[in-house]
Amino acid sequence: MNIVLYEPEMPANTGNIGRTCVATNTRLHLIEPLGFKINEKSLKRAGLDYWDKLDVTVYCDFQDFLKRNPGARIYMATTKARKAYTEVLYQPEDFLMFGPESRGIPEDILVDYQETCVRIPMWGEIRSLNLSNSVAIILYEGLRQMGFSEMAMEGQLHKLHWK
Repeated sequence: MNIVLYEPEMPANTGNIGRTCVATNTRLHLIEPLGFKINEKSLKRAGLDYWDKLDVTVYCDFQDFLKRNPGARIYMATTKARKAYTEVLYQPEDFLMFGPESRGIPEDILVDYQETCVRIPMWGEIRSLNLSNSVAIILYEGLRQMGFSEMAMEGQLHKLHWK
């Protein structure tokens, strides 16, 4: 799958998302401008020692992203959507797009993707969830639907053994 961050602002969130992408064999797409430099310590600290294993592509703007990914099926995560993220049948090559932490995906982009806008249901008047949490929630739903294909489904204890 593919995670797209449109103008992300916080390096720690992007680092956490990068680590999630490595753990799930998911590609990360970053659309500029970014609120940080790719080589920032806080970005790599959040991604720990996984950043060099990340499949990441940077684009100068949304039009560059569209040009370099023709025909991409893009699901836009937004609190303005009418459909929950669980109402979608995800495919391995889908793109899950998330907006900047302070304002989300601009409405002039959203209006062209009404049918593929999805939301995470929330109680009350909370504005939104943390970006890296939102990415993990929707990404793992897509992976679950695909049976966690090729992912490790069991673990081992370090010192003891399961009975």
